[in-house]
Amino acid sequence: MVNETIELWGKGEYRGDLGDGFAPTIDSYVLDGGRRRGAVLICPGGGYGYLSPREAEPVALQFNAAGYHAFILRYSVAPRRYPLPLLDVSRAMCALRERADGFRIHPGRIALCGFSAGGHLAASLGVFWDRPVALGAPGIEPGMNRPDALILSYPVITSGPFANAGSFENLLGPNAGRELLSAISLELQVSEKTPPTFLWHTYADQSVPLENSLLFAGALRSKGVPFELHVYPDGVHGLSLATEETSDDQHDPDPHVSSWMYLCTEWLGERFGE
Repeated sequence: MVNETIELWGKGEYRGDLGDGFAPTIDSYVLDGGRRRGAVLICPGGGYGYLSPREAEPVALQFNAAGYHAFILRYSVAPRRYPLPLLDVSRAMCALRERADGFRIHPGRIALCGFSAGGHLAASLGVFWDRPVALGAPGIEPGMNRPDALILSYPVITSGPFANAGSFENLLGPNAGRELLSAISLELQVSEKTPPTFLWHTYADQSVPLENSLLFAGALRSKGVPFELHVYPDGVHGLSLATEETSDDQHDPDPHVSSWMYLCTEWLGERFGE
């Protein structure tokens, strides 16, 4: 396996430099062997305030086990603000395609996977990839930045009545206006050019209500974009893989919910013809 860290931005290019040493990166989990494979770029959750380790390496290794190269995006979070995270993920998709030969990636089979606020980031690129807000930085080319599929795990989507307010405050600051909040309420931004999407959520999620996934799925349906949606009756927010490996004091393993990864990779294989 090839494990390396790739810096996203060249010297002087990163707009979020606060002098604290942080710079957005991609961690690679590239399988050995000569054949080209599909890849999954993972955006961990954390409310745009931090990046959850439970939604990073364990998830990458599961996609590896299913035969995909995997990459983890270490994107900008608070106190850095929008659109910096969106520019990070837009640049990251281009970077993977630029390195497709070296990493043996099939450039037309790159999925973007996000959890919670990372799901908002993934879905944001899915809807904004060809708009100026996702293009205004060095090394980003329209089309090169478009995901071929979206995988959204209990995603933050709406800034409306079912919003996770903390995520939007971290992303936009405490005094964001109604117009900006509406602009990044992603169920309002879906178009026919949004990639096919796999979504899963739990009915019992009290932090990011199920309606977030339902609203996005409804918008996809209205635009004729294929999707698969799974709703599990039980389970708290942030289950990640819902396995022993990703359990902690607040997240017990759930064998039923853990089926999402099998269903997801089955769906992805059908989308990618693998």
